[in-house]
Amino acid sequence: MKWTTQPAPSLEDFARLAREAFDALPEPFRSLAGDVVIRIDDFADEEVLAGFGMEDPFELTGLYHGVDVGRREGLGPAPEASRIFLYRRPILDEWCERGDVGLSEIIAHVLIHEIGHHFGLDDDRIDEVEDGAD
Repeated sequence: MKWTTQPAPSLEDFARLAREAFDALPEPFRSLAGDVVIRIDDFADEEVLAGFGMEDPFELTGLYHGVDVGRREGLGPAPEASRIFLYRRPILDEWCERGDVGLSEIIAHVLIHEIGHHFGLDDDRIDEVEDGAD
């Protein structure tokens, strides 16, 4: 394949790959995460980056925004829709830098990481779970 003639994967391509990754999750996880809205943007906005003390928009590949299932009152829905943001340009950058995994694998990894936040896990706990899965 001649990469010089290929366009970069679009936001729509990323949305399709994210949907495929979500659909490949085991059923109990899909059901628990079913109300999460997945959104693809090129980068996080300035406000989000500032909230994390980041200046470089390439540092953030994904973000969970919402009330995790463990902090909701009762079994009802969250007061607003939970959202997972996947940031196309930083993910593409990581994919190019790594060169050892497919783009769909990185998208799935970021998506699953953010779903972990939806379930109430912090980064350290998500890392422990990921390390145990190897």
